[in-house]
Amino acid sequence: MNRFKEDEVVQEHENTAKSENDGIDRRNFLGCMAWAGTGLLWSMVGGVPTSKLLAQAIKSGGGSGKVEDFSFVQISDCHIGFNKGANPDVTHTLKKAIDRSNLAPAGAKAPDFMLHTGDITQNSKAAEFDTASQVIKGFRGEVFYVPGEHDYIDDGVQYKQRFGKGTAGNGWYSYNHKGVHFVGLNNCVQVDAMGNLGSDQLAWLKSDLAGLSHSTPIVVFAHIPLWMVYEKWGWGTKDGEQALAMLKPFGSVTVLNGHIHQIVQKVEGNVAFHTAMSTAFPQPAPGAAPNPGPMTVPAGKLESVLGVTKVKVVRGHNHLAVIDSTLAETV
Repeated sequence: MNRFKEDEVVQEHENTAKSENDGIDRRNFLGCMAWAGTGLLWSMVGGVPTSKLLAQAIKSGGGSGKVEDFSFVQISDCHIGFNKGANPDVTHTLKKAIDRSNLAPAGAKAPDFMLHTGDITQNSKAAEFDTASQVIKGFRGEVFYVPGEHDYIDDGVQYKQRFGKGTAGNGWYSYNHKGVHFVGLNNCVQVDAMGNLGSDQLAWLKSDLAGLSHSTPIVVFAHIPLWMVYEKWGWGTKDGEQALAMLKPFGSVTVLNGHIHQIVQKVEGNVAFHTAMSTAFPQPAPGAAPNPGPMTVPAGKLESVLGVTKVKVVRGHNHLAVIDSTLAETV
């Protein structure tokens, strides 16, 4: 499994446009754009996960031992195998996202690792995993995975064979990097209307966190949002509050998710929540369409709503140089 290493992960996000089945007019499209926002890259400054939008809200917190500055990238929802109108070539857009993630300004450090927050494939097929792995291999660093529900159609057989070695239970695990504790969770095994962690994983999480100082920065990543984004569409985790209760004592917690194909973020106390855009296609903002699902943008505009955000981390400075770029932009 490409896990257990450390350093930078660019986060790419996409915006939305008009519904696959005729749905969203220009007014709703602009509403979706406002909901989704622009791209975002998470960075570690003094050991605290931060972004351009959340930097003012996240409190600093040191870990035990020296905490060094670093950045990391998140991508999500590649859906390799999807070939409908919203994006008939998801492999192409994934490759462009990976290529852009590898770029770094002259003299700057390239990203060292990436988090993939699930739905690597559309149908859990071996050929889809093969294609995704081949493209993602182009990223010049370590990749850490958690599964999405589309990766568990076969009860996770293919996913666990490829990415589950060394993990606990159905694929949960943790690792440390430069004073930050990362926790990868699987809330897609027992998906009903929404995500579910289950008692075994919650017990493991309690044990995993038990030995940590409350000053240790925590980054949790899972596919389905751990908080309730939109219950009507099942955009949340029904036992997520139990996990979040275990995280509240820590001074700095960042929760990264995918699944909903758009940026939604909030801060509650010391916990910052963020969901990522897809590399494949956008979905409507909550309530902006009768149902969630792939959305089509005007012809020739797809790459302008799929993007990558890069951040230059300046040691000793609290601010970050954030550059949002779409796949349509020239380098």
